[in-house]
Amino acid sequence: MREDKLAHMLEPTGFSRRSVLGAIGASAFLAGNSSVAFAKSIASPASPFPGLTKIINDYVAEKKVAGMLAAIGMGQEDPLVISAGTHKLGGDKAVDINTLWRLYSQTKPVTGMAIMMLIEDGLLKLDQPVADVLPEFANMRVLQDPEGSMDETVPARTQITIRHLLTHTAGLGYSIVSKGPILTAYYAKGITPGVVSRMPLPGTQPGPPTPDAATFSKNLASLPLVYEPGSKWSYSVSIDLLGYVVEVVSGMPLEDFLQKRMFDPLGMKDTFFRVPADRVKDFTDNYSPFGGSLIPIDPAETSIYLDEPAFAFGGAGLVGSGGDYDKFLAMLLGFGTYKGTAIMQSETAKLGMSNLLPKGTDMSGTWVANHGFGAGGRSGLGTTESPAGTFGWGGAAGTSGFVDTGNGFRAGGYTQYIPSNSYPFQSNFPKYVYADLLNQAATGGGKTSP
Repeated sequence: MREDKLAHMLEPTGFSRRSVLGAIGASAFLAGNSSVAFAKSIASPASPFPGLTKIINDYVAEKKVAGMLAAIGMGQEDPLVISAGTHKLGGDKAVDINTLWRLYSQTKPVTGMAIMMLIEDGLLKLDQPVADVLPEFANMRVLQDPEGSMDETVPARTQITIRHLLTHTAGLGYSIVSKGPILTAYYAKGITPGVVSRMPLPGTQPGPPTPDAATFSKNLASLPLVYEPGSKWSYSVSIDLLGYVVEVVSGMPLEDFLQKRMFDPLGMKDTFFRVPADRVKDFTDNYSPFGGSLIPIDPAETSIYLDEPAFAFGGAGLVGSGGDYDKFLAMLLGFGTYKGTAIMQSETAKLGMSNLLPKGTDMSGTWVANHGFGAGGRSGLGTTESPAGTFGWGGAAGTSGFVDTGNGFRAGGYTQYIPSNSYPFQSNFPKYVYADLLNQAATGGGKTSP
């Protein structure tokens, strides 16, 4: 697709709302890495990622986690895999590339790229009002105070667009970050996409179940926005709403669209919104670190992920293997193509990984301050703090995934503990990867292929 054709498309331990599902993602890429030509060290490391390997082994040996895995690959090559531990504490099944992990917000870039595919198809435009697809969003109002009275609102000056929804600038709230009356209203109307456990968890509020996607959309539109669209970056349910946009525009539920257009073509056979009964043997337990111990909050055998969700939560619903998510990352690294299979045009993939934030968006005090944001993930701005060609996000149970198109590699880190800020693994994962790569480059790499 030509550039001119595409131009028109224009989360101390303990639970809190923010930490349960609010994955911060792959944060703070190592400053200055984008200009270092170290990617070849992946292909021939003398001692593959010794720093990261030690960290993974130490986490398991110290029983901070049951199991942990990293998958790191160059270009379209199969990934190098580093793993330790088992699916559950005291278990005997070792984690491997086919182990199933709760991906939570790592679902967001997947849904974001599904939207980009519909833009490429000509069925959506980047700056198209979502009200064209979901009329209930035509006349939104905005809280005068984000934490204030629901009765004190003003008409929104700007229509919510697809761009706003992709970049968390639509002004929508999130039960994991919002406060005040709007939070109470979200719970009352079941605007709580995402699941954690069958048991009640400290710091969370009981409420009605999340409704079907159409009702979810109408309930969301019936409430005021937290911010004027386009004015501020605020983590939100916007990507879950985009999952419904996919359904309305494509005529297929999100899970069917992804299966047909992405998962099947990429050979992603281990990615689900609901874990099949015959795959429980491959599924991990999820834990909460507490008082130096791991408390099981979602054992695989009785996991809430064995139930049919209210709808496919495009912002937090996927379970998948490290191998499968690596294929998704490799496709992004190949600018839409994986081992000869084209999922989207290169210009579409590049646009989705670029900075799509509306001009003038207030990023102060946010998780992504001094970074860009693309189709569901953080994107590099071309600075030492935010290197060009980087794109990725993470999940609430400690997972992390990103690509570095400038250096030609991708990396994913997988484990299961919640909240994700209990340990620094998720937030520091990119730093661990880059540190080993820089050391490899400084020593000239090695001669042994992984």
